[in-house]
Amino acid sequence: MVEVSIQQEDFDVGQLQRELLGQDTSIGAAAVFVGCVRGVPDKEAAASDAVLAMELEHYPGMTESSIQAIVDEARQRWALRSVRVIHRIGELRPGDQIVYVGVACGHRGEAFEACEFIMDYLKTRAPFWKKETTPSGARWVDARDSDDAAAARWDLASEPAGD
Repeated sequence: MVEVSIQQEDFDVGQLQRELLGQDTSIGAAAVFVGCVRGVPDKEAAASDAVLAMELEHYPGMTESSIQAIVDEARQRWALRSVRVIHRIGELRPGDQIVYVGVACGHRGEAFEACEFIMDYLKTRAPFWKKETTPSGARWVDARDSDDAAAARWDLASEPAGD
């Protein structure tokens, strides 16, 4: 199973886990990442930076294609038996689930790596726009350097080792 969804509705992690594993007895490991909307951007943030709501926008069709390309690349790197990616759009509140990445394969190491790879690339390559509403007003969220660095390490991992 390979499935990519963009939706406004929340998702049930338990149900998704059952679907991810299915009846495939070749699966020896599953790794799941669930991202949630944070109410505070970081621990040093001022009260005026508290997030009251986050609105996510995307380009229908283009976003799904971008995520499918990320999943396809992960499937080329690891022997994945099952992959499910859900990303929510619309207005979300702190504590709401925003993204689900689930992968299942034969071994735990590749499950962890593939899940992290997909999430790192989602943060940097999928066309989403995020606007946070705070007590001091609304602001568009820029990409973080740390997200770019996390994704870049996978680019380096695909290059042949030097002498």
